[in-house]
Amino acid sequence: MAHQPHPLQRLSSPSRSFSAIVHTLGLLSFSYSFWFLQQFPNEIHFGFGGDFQFLTIIGLALATATFAFGLLADLILSPQLFRIKNVLSVCSAPLEVLISILYWSIRAIDESLLFPPELALPFLPDFGFHAMPAIMLTLDLILLSPPWTIKGYSAMTLSTCIAFLYWGWVEYCFGRNGWYPYPIFELLKTWQRVVLFSVSALLMTMSTLALKWLYGKINGIEEFKREALHPIKGE
Repeated sequence: MAHQPHPLQRLSSPSRSFSAIVHTLGLLSFSYSFWFLQQFPNEIHFGFGGDFQFLTIIGLALATATFAFGLLADLILSPQLFRIKNVLSVCSAPLEVLISILYWSIRAIDESLLFPPELALPFLPDFGFHAMPAIMLTLDLILLSPPWTIKGYSAMTLSTCIAFLYWGWVEYCFGRNGWYPYPIFELLKTWQRVVLFSVSALLMTMSTLALKWLYGKINGIEEFKREALHPIKGE
């Protein structure tokens, strides 16, 4: 029996047409980023945690898993795999939007806070790591996914857990390696890191609500726009 899309979902997904094309293109982009990463290893690559000390790579891996389930759902028209893709998307899409915001904002201020000059990436790989996942996941959400039901407090809880779990992981890796993946961490005192990760959690929450608002705007769902603009009232 064919999967019946949610009535508020703009395009049919899972499907072997446009949905499969989007998920294939996304996976090709993400795979190229991982391939590029292996071609130019550096000191951090060989340390404890490897490339997964970077939030960028954690986000990329989550985006890859999201689109892998999406493509598998397209190929075998599986509602179960489609639901897994949508659950992963609630984490991966806001996280990738957060990564893009933080990366390009900090880089515009001082790129040495993110990487030493000798590790600067050419534009296309840089765009692939720090923009394409957010673009592709947003496209998947807006056109190929049912509406998110996550509310404001739930989004804040999820974002806070992700932010501080990553901080704990970074500190654990630092204890093993003696270095941080991003130079900015070297410059911050503990209380400043608390502020940084708290602000990151807030930005990820806002990213979740912004994506929900955008879904409502493009798909003509006024209730979603109201919930995104007034998350506390929507609880």
